[in-house]
Amino acid sequence: MNYDFLGPVLPVIIAFVIAVILSPVIIPLLKRLKCGQTEREELVSHQVKSGTPTMGGLVILMAVSITSLIYIREYPRLIPVLFMTVGFGLIGFLDDYLKVVLQRSDGLLPWQKLLLQFVITGIFAVYLIKVEEVPMTMTVPFTHGYQWDPGLLSLPILFFAVPGTVNGVNFTDGLDGLASGVTVLVATFFTVVALGTDSGIAPVTCSVVGALMGFLLYNVYPAKVFMGDTGSLALGGFVVSTAYMLQMPLFILLVGFVYLLEVLSVMIQVGYFKLTHGKRVFRMAPIHHHFELGGLSGRGEGWSETRVVAVFSVVTALLCCIGLAAL
Repeated sequence: MNYDFLGPVLPVIIAFVIAVILSPVIIPLLKRLKCGQTEREELVSHQVKSGTPTMGGLVILMAVSITSLIYIREYPRLIPVLFMTVGFGLIGFLDDYLKVVLQRSDGLLPWQKLLLQFVITGIFAVYLIKVEEVPMTMTVPFTHGYQWDPGLLSLPILFFAVPGTVNGVNFTDGLDGLASGVTVLVATFFTVVALGTDSGIAPVTCSVVGALMGFLLYNVYPAKVFMGDTGSLALGGFVVSTAYMLQMPLFILLVGFVYLLEVLSVMIQVGYFKLTHGKRVFRMAPIHHHFELGGLSGRGEGWSETRVVAVFSVVTALLCCIGLAAL
């Protein structure tokens, strides 16, 4: 793979420009279709966001897809990553469309969503093993490149890691610029690794970085558009498929710690609520809302939305630096 000086930068620029051009077109369209966000009643400070267009993940999907297709002939190894990104994005789009446009409050039923996720994951697994012949061994952080072979547990771990990561990113998408800000850092981490290992998937990781930078111009506080499940599920599919193509799924626990924290907070909250018949561990889950409502002490007014996003992003940036050292 010959990447000249402009090589890593060009897909970032292309995706960024596409996202910046598409956003002013798609946002008014979403407004006309009345694809507005509905906020939880407990979050009083969020009520002003009700009606803000959602499904903005279409911008990310289109920017990444168009940019990746430019490079796909020369870099065919990006196909499984693009497939997972678009595949999960389409699941999210269907869920958003049912909830927002058709006003079906539940969207896709949980079993429908899980079934579709397993179908996409199954196709990815077959392509990964049979076509790309990527070993299912995993690089263990801080071991100087030691490869762990899970053996017969490889596929069960894959089918656990995919929905786990996707739902982690989905739960992270609750504040202006949070999911996009955290994921642009994770995508940058994987881009550095992809370029350093000459893996052949750098154009798609670069395009995600560029698309998210362009989207963030409209998604930072106060957001003009939200990504919805269309964007968050697509980004989850991207993160986990990239990690598997680089044989680094264990690194998701490190660089994607925010995703892990978000999904664990929901599991703990729901489990404890059921066990204690109504008691809660957190003021609200996912955990970013807990910090908004007073944090661990419960005193004062809690953190501002922008502070939560800044802290979670800084933590992710530090963990990505540690992740590079862990290689």
